[in-house]
Amino acid sequence: MQRKDELLDRIRNRTAKIGIVGLGYVGLPLAVAFAEEGFQVIGVDVDPDKINALMLAHSYVEDVPSSVLAPFVRDGRLFATTDYSALASVDAISICVPTPLRKTKDPDISYIVDATESIAAYMPAAGGQLIVLESTTYPGTTEEIILPRLSRDGSQVGRDFFLAFSPERIDPGRKDFTVRTTPKVIGGVTPDCQDVAVALYGTVVDRPVTVSSPAAAEMVKLLENTFRAVNIGLVNEVALMCDRLGLDVWEVVEAAASKPYGFMPFYPGPGLGGHCIPIDPHYLSWKLRTLNYTARFIELAAEINSHMPDYVVGKIGDALNDKRKAVNGSRILVLGVAYKRDVGDVRESPALDIIHLLRQRGADVVYHDPYVSTLRLEDAELSTIELTKGTLAGADCVVIVTDHSAYNWAWVTEHAGLIVDTRNSIREGEAGKVVKL
Repeated sequence: MQRKDELLDRIRNRTAKIGIVGLGYVGLPLAVAFAEEGFQVIGVDVDPDKINALMLAHSYVEDVPSSVLAPFVRDGRLFATTDYSALASVDAISICVPTPLRKTKDPDISYIVDATESIAAYMPAAGGQLIVLESTTYPGTTEEIILPRLSRDGSQVGRDFFLAFSPERIDPGRKDFTVRTTPKVIGGVTPDCQDVAVALYGTVVDRPVTVSSPAAAEMVKLLENTFRAVNIGLVNEVALMCDRLGLDVWEVVEAAASKPYGFMPFYPGPGLGGHCIPIDPHYLSWKLRTLNYTARFIELAAEINSHMPDYVVGKIGDALNDKRKAVNGSRILVLGVAYKRDVGDVRESPALDIIHLLRQRGADVVYHDPYVSTLRLEDAELSTIELTKGTLAGADCVVIVTDHSAYNWAWVTEHAGLIVDTRNSIREGEAGKVVKL
């Protein structure tokens, strides 16, 4: 109890030192949030390029302007290093490392394991540290993977150290929901772990939301993104149905959304992208397979969503065929390659698959994206081209994959000869010129 009370006092007085492991799109905004509250923050990342950039006060995360970062670096409130030994002096650590999928769609938690082993090696002899996992993972990870590694020297959770899971809910590019305004789900291993974690995050978020266990908190994050993946899969299948029925899926969804209850609009698109929705449901599906249960909704939604780039390429081929052209040899301009509007992140972007499939069929593919200067494919590296009247007119087909706000759709429609619009960006266009999803 003494260790808990001492840690709570340091948190409330803003004298606690905070460690952040993983300084990407989740960890860096969190580190800045703690620094803004007056805490001293030590960030650790295995990528020396990130550390060098941070110590020069250069932010590589769009949601953290360099102008916001710089004062904390200059006054020493935020320090970054590749050396885990720096965490020996901190009071609380948030683990914000990647959790990708292997090619087999199985979870890769090696980053979590490596971070935990390194943290365990430098845990202070006096104890009293709080460790919180934020990385998305399957239910049971905190207590089955992290807890044994932190307690193998005989340390007791809830007495000698505190452990919790609190899933990240960062949505890159959003201005309305930030670290401060997004409710924070927290599940502690013990009630004392819960109390300490709530006290810590309560300094930087307006509304902590407690659940009964780390596993419940892990499941919360997977439910959130599975809900989205399944509903996007549903509306993508509705798009395929409407295509067969000769109906406009966008008209159907917008009309259905007029119902004031019992309906939440989701919109079709060229496929799923980003760091969460295409990946997180597979964590849950994998975990259930170990329990001899098939997560049928997840697997069906994944099948539909992963097929959408092929469907888009089919639409492009049909549109060109109507103009008596083949995909092979056609110059195709892709507008937007980021996975979502107004960000520069291309992780899991459907544009990657669409470009790859078009190149496989012999198309000459170029792209423009105001946020992505270069694009690495498996067999090539492309650079964004200048978007002019000439580049639009010179393309046999313009494909709208990401609907960035910077695009002037009326101007694009005026100068392009043929457009395949996967985002319903162009509401009015000449008959035969604009083909929608």
